[in-house]
Amino acid sequence: MPRGKIKKITPPQQEAFDEICRFIDLNGYPPTMQELADKFGITAPSVVDRVNQLIYKGYIERTGRTPRSLRVLKRTENRPGRLKPVPIVGTVAAGMPIFAEENICGEVLVDSRTLGRGEHFACEVSGESMICAGIKDGSLIIVRRQQLAQSGDIVVAFLNGEVTVKRLRINNERIELVPENSKLEPIIISNDDELRILGRVVGCKHKS
Repeated sequence: MPRGKIKKITPPQQEAFDEICRFIDLNGYPPTMQELADKFGITAPSVVDRVNQLIYKGYIERTGRTPRSLRVLKRTENRPGRLKPVPIVGTVAAGMPIFAEENICGEVLVDSRTLGRGEHFACEVSGESMICAGIKDGSLIIVRRQQLAQSGDIVVAFLNGEVTVKRLRINNERIELVPENSKLEPIIISNDDELRILGRVVGCKHKS
């Protein structure tokens, strides 16, 4: 770590630093390089370069060799966003899909920077098919309502009368709902299936 005054960081480095702080505040643990790359739509080596510069300039450090080993050393002057209430609806399966009625059963306060624009809802996840994405059984996911999503997005989807959370994968005309658990197989969507995207997952809160 450099001594003396901490050096200024570039806008891309600031963007990476803000996302690392936001991710830690929301989840209680740091993001992986791949999660940062997916967030910004860039390659993992590009993210590593930004992270290495943040380490060199004294903003973060690595505490080990595990994928989630980043630790924030100094917060910048950016203030936290305003907390906004998000309605909690139903329960979403992260294993075998189960039906979730959209009846509001409470609300959760979420940093407005996590939400961005649009309407949002939160729901509790049941199952461990998304555990490798940091979404555990009982986690509360924050979802932006939208009918379209890109390949690689984690989505809440309505599939044949049931609701589930999976990573969307689109390869030419092949569509899959992919679990983040090596013990489970992807759900391959056929022409006979009824699939509707309900929203994209933008955050996750774990039970304390």
